[in-house]
Amino acid sequence: MAQTALKVDNLWVDYPARRGLVRAVRGVSFELQQGETLALIGESGCGKTTLGLSLVRLLPKGARIKQGQIIYQRNGYTRDVLALKPDALRQFRWQECAMVFQGAQNALNPVLRVDAQFYDTARAHGMTDHEQVRQRSIDLLRMVQRDPQGVFRSFPHELSGGMRQRVLIALGLLLQPQIIILDEPTTALDILTQRSIIDVLRKLKTQLDFSLIFISHDLSLAAELADRVATMYAGTIVELGNVYDIFERPRHPYTLALTRAVPTVTGEMRELASIPGSPPDLIALPQGCSFRVRCPFATAICAQEEPPLKLVGPGQWAACFNWQEVSPASNAFIEPALSGAPA
Repeated sequence: MAQTALKVDNLWVDYPARRGLVRAVRGVSFELQQGETLALIGESGCGKTTLGLSLVRLLPKGARIKQGQIIYQRNGYTRDVLALKPDALRQFRWQECAMVFQGAQNALNPVLRVDAQFYDTARAHGMTDHEQVRQRSIDLLRMVQRDPQGVFRSFPHELSGGMRQRVLIALGLLLQPQIIILDEPTTALDILTQRSIIDVLRKLKTQLDFSLIFISHDLSLAAELADRVATMYAGTIVELGNVYDIFERPRHPYTLALTRAVPTVTGEMRELASIPGSPPDLIALPQGCSFRVRCPFATAICAQEEPPLKLVGPGQWAACFNWQEVSPASNAFIEPALSGAPA
């Protein structure tokens, strides 16, 4: 059986604002197994990126991890990430867990060649053998399927968006971390480049056997890459399960709504549906279930209590009182005008 690489337990993250505290992450718990890919999906503002940043303690100034634990494990030793001192945290961030940020054009230093950015990263973590770093960098750039020598001596502006994203992925793997966090790695890329990035990630995972946390609002990419999927809404995980169950048998209305909004490219065509309303205010959350005002399955209890994340099937958890009513066969979220009924 695979061992746990990362365990997150009851994590809460707040941001101060003029009107009060923005509760960006609320009581999130999950485990990431060695060699596993976990996708975090949901609308913009649901807390995906904040959760990813909290795992490597790179939250913006002012953000506060209110409570919770982040436990990292590798080769028999365990570390409490939230208790790491600055020097230990610096080593953890690239040698154990690396994050590839959204927007490659902003993540690379525009005035340094690619090779200088590889050398600087290695030097900051104690790798002083210039030739060893160079060979490792060239090997990684070759793995991402491009001319490694040419890319290595280029400035970021001389590379396409897709190539810059590949460089960032190679840079994240430089020190052989066990966990890679990818935050929207295909944003602003065309569909063919997205396809090639996904192929590269799949190939790298097979060759290097790292664990991957894939943050995305694109369900089609998550379906291709992930082993398990966690749906986030209003700062908390509302459903967690293996990729097949999440897309074929969702048990939370929000997950069902997300899958209904994705067009099919094979099989029988189905109507697309939008989710009514807007996500809740994270400063003044409504009482009870935060999704209830947008949910066609809501009942009286949903306005009184927030449902806990509970086991609803083998390896599948959902935070919904009425999860047994949720079914892909239902007409929930399909607007009359889209379904052919009178508008």
